[in-house]
Amino acid sequence: MKKIAGWTLAGLLLCPIIAAAASVPSLPKGYSSWKKSERKIETDKKSLFFGIHYIYAEKKAVKGYQAGNRFGEGSTIVVDYFNIKEGSTADGSKNMIVLMRKDKRHKETGGWLFAGYGADGKPSGLDPVSTCFGCHQKDAAQREYVISTKKDFKL
Repeated sequence: MKKIAGWTLAGLLLCPIIAAAASVPSLPKGYSSWKKSERKIETDKKSLFFGIHYIYAEKKAVKGYQAGNRFGEGSTIVVDYFNIKEGSTADGSKNMIVLMRKDKRHKETGGWLFAGYGADGKPSGLDPVSTCFGCHQKDAAQREYVISTKKDFKL
């Protein structure tokens, strides 16, 4: 009886973790062939985004940038983050990937689905509300919560 109770408790504790992992979409295949931003570098070591990053926008997102950051449902943006090579400003190893997809069902994050991945493309367990949306809300509420703009691309 104790074994059954223990397994039941373990299952209940793991359910939210499993459900959260299941709700994270896979990274879009071929996103690196989408419209790519200029190279962006953040040198502040205290910043969560310290390093180098590139933004990729699929066709709907490109139209959203061209329309002054007014994005249609399904617009998808992926950002690859890289370390800075020691002693230089060259791209080092990839350290994370993030995804934003316009999805009106995600009201708690301004109508955007946010997801984080490790360098291997596997979900990182990132909490989109506390980790992502706070900054997007603070820095880009007037631009539909997208920090980047068409200036970041050659459009």
